[in-house]
Amino acid sequence: MATKYETVKEKIRQKISSGHYEKGTQLPTESALMAEYNVSRYTIRRAMGELENEHYIYRIQGGGMYVDDWQATPDKPVNRKVIGVVTTHLADYIFPSIISGIDRAISSHGYSVLLSNTHNDQQQERVSLQRMLNSKVDGLILEPTQSARPNPNQDLYQRIEESHIPAIFINAHYDNSSLPYIDIDDRATEMELVNSLFDNGHQRILGVFKIDDMQGVGRMQGFLDAYTAHPDFTLLSNVIMYQSTDDVAQIFDKIAQYMRSDDRPTAIACYNDELAIQVMDVIRSLGMAIPEDVSIIGFDDYLLSDYVMPGLTTAVHPKNKMGVDAGQMILKLIEGEKVKPIIYHPEIIYRQSVKKITN
Repeated sequence: MATKYETVKEKIRQKISSGHYEKGTQLPTESALMAEYNVSRYTIRRAMGELENEHYIYRIQGGGMYVDDWQATPDKPVNRKVIGVVTTHLADYIFPSIISGIDRAISSHGYSVLLSNTHNDQQQERVSLQRMLNSKVDGLILEPTQSARPNPNQDLYQRIEESHIPAIFINAHYDNSSLPYIDIDDRATEMELVNSLFDNGHQRILGVFKIDDMQGVGRMQGFLDAYTAHPDFTLLSNVIMYQSTDDVAQIFDKIAQYMRSDDRPTAIACYNDELAIQVMDVIRSLGMAIPEDVSIIGFDDYLLSDYVMPGLTTAVHPKNKMGVDAGQMILKLIEGEKVKPIIYHPEIIYRQSVKKITN
């Protein structure tokens, strides 16, 4: 089934190829075309943008749109109905479920997925974004790389917006961007997780958070919010901050130092489940048991979190749902519909990695 912009594009293309609009003549204004086809300005811009890419029309800045010498360029790109997906990772952790959800949502509408992996590296992100722009995809689903750091690729994100390519962010977004997004309320969810530790008698809690993406920053803020609401034991909190490029061995050494101290933490709140499972190994290497000696919580409900021993208390990242919602949102944008941001409030899963203690 053709989208609105595809229908408009084809009608205008037929008028050009039939000679109704002759080469070099000025086309009606956007407003006139909106009225003629009873569609939004976005739909017209999307249709005209593709006709321009296919050399049926050209624009004069401030002077309108004109019929190009389209017969001089017979080899025109075919609309492949492709959605570009750029994520920090592809094959591990939560990302396969997200991508599967996207594919399920768009494939029934005749679209396929073009994937690109930035490996959480900003230079690779630049390559990925340029590849998508050169591929002339119909829409983009973007997970920004190291989203809490200054981004050298803002010019490409700006180009995406100015080109009117339907695009959305997932997992994190930039406040200075007008693109819609699908996020998790990381801050409030982490606060709820830490409060659950307080409810179980824990006061000396070590937080370990990655701070070069907005997810980690939000989760660290939630950790601090929980302590701010409990001023009687604020001084008992400790935080280790790290970035993607840091040596993981040094992070584990710092955790070990805290655990060897006389006033060691009774619980550790980790950036995500992947880190939490690694921290469990660190704790065991110190001759300590979980949760008898220290409780551990994660975030995301990674597949293995229910199978490690003991099972990990965590927050459920709606992985597959995020993918389906992202696919449905991008299809709406392609159709010219307006969409609103989606923010999830994850469920907490309580497992055996947390012990109730008395102070």
